[in-house]
Amino acid sequence: MDLDAFTELLTPRGQEALARAGELAGADPVAAATTLRRTYDAALTSAALTQAGLRERAKAKFGEDAAVMYFTPHGLEQSTRAEVAEHRARRLQTMTRRTCEAPTGPEAESAAAPPTEPAAGKALHVVDACCGIGGDLLALARAGCAVTAVDTDPLTVAVAAANARALGVDDRVTVRAGDAARIRPEEYDVLFADPARRTGRGRTFDPMAYSPPWPVVLDLISRAGLACVKVAPGIPYEFIPEGAQTEWVSYKGEVKEATIWTGQGGGRGGRWTGRAAGRRATLLPGGHSLTAAGATATPAPVGPAGRYVYEPDGAAVRAHLVAEVAELVGGRLLDPLIAYITADDPVDTPWATRYEIEDILPFSLKKLRALLRERQIGNVTIKKRGSAVDIERLRADLRLKGGNSAVVILTRILDKPSVLLCKPLSPA
Repeated sequence: MDLDAFTELLTPRGQEALARAGELAGADPVAAATTLRRTYDAALTSAALTQAGLRERAKAKFGEDAAVMYFTPHGLEQSTRAEVAEHRARRLQTMTRRTCEAPTGPEAESAAAPPTEPAAGKALHVVDACCGIGGDLLALARAGCAVTAVDTDPLTVAVAAANARALGVDDRVTVRAGDAARIRPEEYDVLFADPARRTGRGRTFDPMAYSPPWPVVLDLISRAGLACVKVAPGIPYEFIPEGAQTEWVSYKGEVKEATIWTGQGGGRGGRWTGRAAGRRATLLPGGHSLTAAGATATPAPVGPAGRYVYEPDGAAVRAHLVAEVAELVGGRLLDPLIAYITADDPVDTPWATRYEIEDILPFSLKKLRALLRERQIGNVTIKKRGSAVDIERLRADLRLKGGNSAVVILTRILDKPSVLLCKPLSPA
């Protein structure tokens, strides 16, 4: 779909074609195209069917809003899930009204009101430097922010603007084509950036290959009063600016992204300090957050297996907060380098899934197969950390039979390949 085809899709005739394409969702693609071609030309038929298909896919991220929104394939893939974007917009509004760590002593009076807080009655002005199809700008505008959004691709700009109109926030949003590197973040209250993480060869995990590349992002951050940058959850830690807080966000048990926060929202001198600095994990939709107990990671104790094993949420693992989760459940690590926690008592926490350990044995295909057959276990959930075993090949080699179920955890205990046979419990 090119810009001309998308522009036609916004006309009354295009809207009619799109509505008809939506009615044909799920039908045979050839039959659907044939039906539309009786009334519309090939370009409009293709654009309408493509958009209807994207709207169906987008329901998982945008819910009911997807039915009136517009998308491009790459834009939908990189767009922020609505619940995550809403969390970030709420947190941003909170930050502009207070410092994250209130200072005490002589500095308290001067630092009490962050300079990023807009004047009374004035909307927070956010510049969205890489707006894509507009998932974040929509959440920001709905939260009351005024948003100036920029993207390099004219089609993507048109899609973002159409989404602002479709959801009734176009009075708070300005979208234009432009180069993120030419933005002047010092002219806005907040910089938001979601650099593209795709190249001509597909998704990239190297920040230097982002668009704009990481040095440009860092330059924008350095000039912003308050900055919020969305990155891949696997970003190498050495790329995170000193004095920033990085928040890993998990949605229903899956780590979706990391967000780097820098600037005056952090308190003294534009830097995050104390408990606010460094690492934070957030669980959605529950809204639970966990921060580091100190500026540097404190290792969890290591000890023998107890009755239970806890698998920490991936956001806590990425944020190096496993020790904090271990403290919450009164547990210890099975191995100092692997994020499995063991404890003697059952503790409910949103930060980990708990399993009851029934057996522990050194890893051996023959012994594991024999044990599963003895227990008549024909259905297993296989998990692993610190193991090189191929899960699907192991599943086939086990040749499972029986009506019982179990959880098999492949890991290392004090550097020895091990297997934990567990009974699944309801997630805490």
